Amino acid sequence: MSAGAGTGHIKAAEALEKSFAADGRVAEVINNDALKYTNKLFRDFYSRFYTSLVRSAPNFLGWWYKTSDEPWHTDRMRHMIDRLNTKPLVRFIRKFDPDIIVCTHYMPAGIISHLIATKQLQAHLSIVVTDFDFHAMWLSRSFHRYFVAIDETKAHLEMLGIPNERITVSGIPIDPVFQQSINREEERLRLGLNPEKPVLLLSAGAYGVGPTEFMVERMLNLNSDAQTVVICGHNDELKQRILQLVDNQSPRFKVLGYTDEMHKLMKMADIFIGKPGGMTTSEAIACGLPMCVVSPIPGQEERNSDHLLEEGIAVKC
Repeated sequence: MSAGAGTGHIKAAEALEKSFAADGRVAEVINNDALKYTNKLFRDFYSRFYTSLVRSAPNFLGWWYKTSDEPWHTDRMRHMIDRLNTKPLVRFIRKFDPDIIVCTHYMPAGIISHLIATKQLQAHLSIVVTDFDFHAMWLSRSFHRYFVAIDETKAHLEMLGIPNERITVSGIPIDPVFQQSINREEERLRLGLNPEKPVLLLSAGAYGVGPTEFMVERMLNLNSDAQTVVICGHNDELKQRILQLVDNQSPRFKVLGYTDEMHKLMKMADIFIGKPGGMTTSEAIACGLPMCVVSPIPGQEERNSDHLLEEGIAVKC
């Protein structure tokens, strides 16, 4: 179970679905977005409200992230509101009656935790945290195991009273396709790039946010033969503006919209430039791709960025 508030939660669930489906011990696996079982107002609040804050009020989002990061402080009211708006989700879960539920978002985790606590469900609940940092909203009282990205997050959970034996440091789940090798030269040629020259991968993320135009303008003035692949996500307006910017230098730039071939792009690139979401960061690490972190969203991305800098696997600009 996930929730379509940010793409990272959904992608983590899809990665787990692929792994479970390939495991002969699993008879049936269903991957669902919990927000599909809620009313439109609640669904829009979780999905569109978040993305609108990312675009227009990132500092407010950072303030809210820090203010709400108080263990157990707001969980009663929040879970009550969630339960009032997710009754179809509860009916689906009880009807399906699974043996194991894995949540990659805190909202369905809280709902399922309540069902277990009130003896309405017998399933084992595992919670997969999709950032390097742990926010208080991920806390659930009735669960069987947490899966976290790094040792520091495990230590944080232990300080909050979560038993050591119920926390696994697993990393953030990514699509198994990132384990596949590619021919870098062939991939560069396929994109119309010179295989002998360095390649920068500049990503605006799935939503096409961040100072992408500013970065491209600066790259246009670089005295370098580096080539740049720009990913604009679902932001078609951004893609058109970038295309106009680089029109007379097209051999040095390849401008893409949303892509499902990120594994190929990361494996053929020399440097990744973009925002440090938990999923994107994990994919880059899996590809051995150095990162240049740009304008992290205040809150979880800032904390992800801090971890990368501490480990010496990224620079920030």
